[in-house]
Amino acid sequence: MNSIATHTEEELMAVAAARRLGNGAVVFVGIGLPSKACNLARATHAPKCVLIYESGTIGAKPHQLPLSIGGGELAETADVVVSVPEIFAYWLQGERIDVGFLGAAQIDRFGNLNSTVIGDYEHPKVRLPGAGGAPEIARFCREILVVLRQTPRAFVERLDFLSSSGERVSAVITDLGILEPDPETRELVLTQLHPGVSVEHAREATGWPLRVAGEVTICEPPTDAELAALRSLKTTVEEDA
Repeated sequence: MNSIATHTEEELMAVAAARRLGNGAVVFVGIGLPSKACNLARATHAPKCVLIYESGTIGAKPHQLPLSIGGGELAETADVVVSVPEIFAYWLQGERIDVGFLGAAQIDRFGNLNSTVIGDYEHPKVRLPGAGGAPEIARFCREILVVLRQTPRAFVERLDFLSSSGERVSAVITDLGILEPDPETRELVLTQLHPGVSVEHAREATGWPLRVAGEVTICEPPTDAELAALRSLKTTVEEDA
């Protein structure tokens, strides 16, 4: 039963992403929405999720959402803290991580991502923060979840720059629904919609002719328990305000 009247698009995406994490999954966590989703999963249906942050914390159990990978509570609540080279060389490149979360400025129909530049590389309209560890995450995690708002500017026919491969993307979770790759072609297909969203809306928000599954299901809305658990996760700034 859902007695909580409203939820934000960000909460909707966080809940949808959290539901895809199995109990005991080893997850490479990013800051922001991925961190919300992973900590929500750990607080609800998947308490045995092992959260790994790029700073070297393994098994972090933060009570407050970190503002950065260097957040002190990540180290204080972790099972162990190792060096960044060990995270990448032993854990990530050793393919010991089940799920990685990624976001980007652009995504194409095959789940490839751009987080480097908008426009020409030598003379870009916008120079973005860069790929960082995303190429390694995309290559070595067993599966990748992409969390990204669905707009024609982000869902593009052609990337301005290829930062990370979409080879291991298992789902793209947006504010409109969920896209999953076709098993044979790897092209993203709309398989689920959030309540109140139409297929036409999803197509209008996509910069390529969006493929739609023969049967598109409607995602279950966030439950009271999920929203309560999510809203109990505060960042340090929110706690201090």
